[in-house]
Amino acid sequence: MLANQVCNLIEHQRIKTTLAKAKAVRPLAEKMVTLGKNGSIHARRTAFSTLRHKDAVKKLFDEIAPRSTERNGGYTRIVRLGQRKSDSASMAFIEWVDAAVVVEERPAEEKKAKRKEPEATAKKEPKREEPKAKEEETPVAEEPKKKRRWFSRKSSEEK
Repeated sequence: MLANQVCNLIEHQRIKTTLAKAKAVRPLAEKMVTLGKNGSIHARRTAFSTLRHKDAVKKLFDEIAPRSTERNGGYTRIVRLGQRKSDSASMAFIEWVDAAVVVEERPAEEKKAKRKEPEATAKKEPKREEPKAKEEETPVAEEPKKKRRWFSRKSSEEK
């Protein structure tokens, strides 16, 4: 499992996982970068025996390890994200320290602008809203006709 997490980290530059898994992945990822900095064939074969993905080993040795030649460790960063809603597990990002910073604010602004445009068109066409109201009434009338299950027995008189 840890090898797959490291391969995904190499491929995507950042992964979202639980805090415990991120803390477990960090030592293995940093050992792989240390092997990549060595660059010998023996180091490449050792990394391949651990990761078992040729593409990940190639990207590790060609792109990620050369970026961190000046560093003496600490190649990864863990950013805590808070609790997951479903089971309250603490979540975190694990990412490379030397990776380029990703700006996520611009797409959010574009989405807000797109949302305002449909509201303006809805105000211009009030005549079309009236037939929609009639369509909404017909499904409501059909719902009581459905048969009730055995666990919620209600006679037709109680309705």
